[in-house]
Amino acid sequence: MRTGLRLKRSAGFTMVELITVLIVAGILAAVGVSRFADSNAFENRAYADQAKTIIRYAQKLAVAQNRPIFVVTNGSSFAVCADAACNGLITAPGGSNSGSTATRANCRQGSNYVASWMCEGRPANVSITGLPGSTIFFDALGRPYKGTDPVVGPSTLSAPVIISFTSAGNTNQITIWPETGYVQ
Repeated sequence: MRTGLRLKRSAGFTMVELITVLIVAGILAAVGVSRFADSNAFENRAYADQAKTIIRYAQKLAVAQNRPIFVVTNGSSFAVCADAACNGLITAPGGSNSGSTATRANCRQGSNYVASWMCEGRPANVSITGLPGSTIFFDALGRPYKGTDPVVGPSTLSAPVIISFTSAGNTNQITIWPETGYVQ
């Protein structure tokens, strides 16, 4: 007979440990799902990024084409145009805009939606302050001007233009700096 033989405990988790892990995982999942189910923050950030891209594109296009390019907004969309009245539509670099529901509703020439236009519509849950109902344009050197400034002459834009996008407590901002036109 062997006297020094020990019984080995089998490896694994106890029932209490398994139940504790499941409870903690359930709590984390409930908190995580509720944060991802609210798309307001994502739509707000996406629209702010689209607006920033549109403004930067207009500035680069003005420099590349050596002529004024206009960014027109009415609070429902941001669009790039060849003139302040938006009679000359600028085609999006990829050939079309996002085609989202908001863009289809707000990027219209007359009563027709224009898919190729560099224009993005504002989602219903996003509000904009700082520029709606306005026009800015960039000259051939990329400098920003107020829409009411003459196309030839000095800019009356002396302070940064700050555009805020807000949705359900989330805020994103775009700043357009005078003289350089840097979009931040």
